[in-house]
Amino acid sequence: MDLGEAVSGRLAIGVGCRQGAPAEAIVRLVGVATTGLAPAIGLFTIEDKRSEAGLSKAAERLALPLVFLPRDVLSAMADRVATPSPAALARFGVPSVAEAAALAAFDGRARLVFPRRAEEGVTIAVAEEILE
Repeated sequence: MDLGEAVSGRLAIGVGCRQGAPAEAIVRLVGVATTGLAPAIGLFTIEDKRSEAGLSKAAERLALPLVFLPRDVLSAMADRVATPSPAALARFGVPSVAEAAALAAFDGRARLVFPRRAEEGVTIAVAEEILE
């Protein structure tokens, strides 16, 4: 294998949402983002979203663990985020929630396979672990 070549691995789904976003919208957008992809290891988001019932319900319906990440972990992904979010920066001081959370799931050893997409108050991004 070339040094520049990487083997793909597991997937992580990063999720951001407006307060009160319904589980149905999250599940629907996760379905769009992951069509044709391998199963994900979980949903990842910012710790500030712990009280979001829609996220918890969506994770339950998708049978995936829901992982809350600290702001500093998401901030550490700033140079890897493809589409920075001015709203996430203003509200949480992080460059992104969905993309940064998906990348942070693998400590940055990942690439985005589905960059940020937002619909119905929900933002989703999917990252794939890079195995070297």
